[in-house]
Amino acid sequence: MREGEGEPAWLEIEELRVAYNGRVALCDVTLRVPHGAQVAVVGPNGAGKSTLFKALVGLLPLQSGRVLIHGRPLGSHRDCVAYVPQREEVDWRFPVTVADVVLMGRYGRVGWLRRPGREDRAAVLQALRLLGLEEVAGRQISELSGGQQQRVFLARALVQEPHVLLMDEPFTGVDITTQEIVLGLLGRLKEQGVTVMVSTHDLNLAASRFEKVLLLNRRMIGYGPPDQVFTPQAIREAFGEQALFLNGVVVVDQCCPPGGESSGTARGGKRP
Repeated sequence: MREGEGEPAWLEIEELRVAYNGRVALCDVTLRVPHGAQVAVVGPNGAGKSTLFKALVGLLPLQSGRVLIHGRPLGSHRDCVAYVPQREEVDWRFPVTVADVVLMGRYGRVGWLRRPGREDRAAVLQALRLLGLEEVAGRQISELSGGQQQRVFLARALVQEPHVLLMDEPFTGVDITTQEIVLGLLGRLKEQGVTVMVSTHDLNLAASRFEKVLLLNRRMIGYGPPDQVFTPQAIREAFGEQALFLNGVVVVDQCCPPGGESSGTARGGKRP
């Protein structure tokens, strides 16, 4: 039986293949994410984690395969999937306040030509309170710290009231306060039945905080419970020479990824 078969699938990905700038960026991805599950998407830089998320929200076209949510094709739901991009992909110089950014998450419900109502503004205020941003609601987004900016975009995603939430590297380059707030939020989302996928380089975080792991390196290497996916062979297959096994601990060196750009991180976890 395939992983997840027999469970109530909320998100299904079948033989997904995505090309970017004329090159295949991701292929052979087939999995079912059960209703309300929380999945860590793990792989080295350039493995296709961001590509997967962008494909799931329609920002990149599928070369082949299909994505189903509630058994219906991608694009047939209104605001069903929310996406929190990496901070590096956002132009933070845009002159807009924190509250306005979060309110943008309601436009899929009210439409761009209608003015947000009392219910929409109440949802924004609730999200700001939940993420500890109420006191900076009127400030320009460019004035915030990196962790606060990350929380603003998470608040914008929450007010969409999504069924599926995708977070791309939310723990990279942020403060401890933001990390703890996001981890605490994962528990609330679990209670609400929101399906969550989070990309990360941190094997220890993925193994300790998530019930399922998707291991990628331009194709799916493994999917399932962390103790079944994080085998030495699979980790070597995903990270290659970046994975070092030292005294029962695996250390993944992400400081010098292919292409010369430095991510400035080094993550590790216990060897399975």
